Amino acid sequence: MAVSKDDLMVHIKEEWCKGCGICIAYCPKKVLGFNEHGKVSMLDRDNCIKCGMCEMRCPDFAIFLGGKENV
Repeated sequence: MAVSKDDLMVHIKEEWCKGCGICIAYCPKKVLGFNEHGKVSMLDRDNCIKCGMCEMRCPDFAIFLGGKENV
């Protein structure tokens, strides 16, 4: 069974994020930002196109695309 983009969502492991902002810089839709702890968070989940640029650029594997069960 193939997985479609509709089945994916961005997951962020805050404890792995060092707050470098690389994923924010590479996000084409600018849906990522920093939270009050200086870690990355999803600001606008509805406008995320699930392109995977954040996942590809994160040096700490703290952000990734996965299914709802991959939390």
